[in-house]
Amino acid sequence: MTIRVIIADDQEVVRAAFTVLLQTQPDMEVVATAADGVDAVGRSREHRPDIVLMDVRMPNLDGIEATRLLHAGDPNPRVIMLTTFDLDEYVYNALAVGASGFLLKDITAQQLFDAVRVVAAGDAMLAPSITRRLIAQFATLRPAPRHIPGELTARETDVLQLIAEGLSNQEIGARLVITEETVKSHVSRLLAKLGLRDRTQAAIYAYESGLVARRQGWDR
Repeated sequence: MTIRVIIADDQEVVRAAFTVLLQTQPDMEVVATAADGVDAVGRSREHRPDIVLMDVRMPNLDGIEATRLLHAGDPNPRVIMLTTFDLDEYVYNALAVGASGFLLKDITAQQLFDAVRVVAAGDAMLAPSITRRLIAQFATLRPAPRHIPGELTARETDVLQLIAEGLSNQEIGARLVITEETVKSHVSRLLAKLGLRDRTQAAIYAYESGLVARRQGWDR
């Protein structure tokens, strides 16, 4: 199955470079590019991609607002944010409105390919330590903390906490001494109970609720 991708970035050289890279993969197709957020939303509605690689800062309509519009509308592609800086409040806000992860623009080609495939498969780009640092830092800026609802079981709460720490399903299984399939079941149920889209949204929720302690100096 071919993964259909739109690349939205106000720098032509970035659009061209990412297009060339993605087109080398037999399971990926760049169906359009966009130079700003307005264009990204319009082209997404026209081409109905699976993935949008979205720059955070763009003219006319920035990547955050464009992501919010895409997340709320139809079609509803998965969005991977592109950024130059590893600690950027704009990226946290984009995750909060529906993005499935983010990448630095200086990533390797293989990291780009892996990210597109992971997000297209329905997961989220949460594993890099940089993502955990960013969420931990900017979750403190949210004014109204949430509370973990009582209908989550103790094991689901444990899984939620480990998701927020950036662990994969395999790593969570090893930590809790359960199978990876059992972890997947817990993840699916807790996402449904919390009304969340993916693991990135779950991690943000865990920080906003105070379930995960905000540790200083994480992954430095």
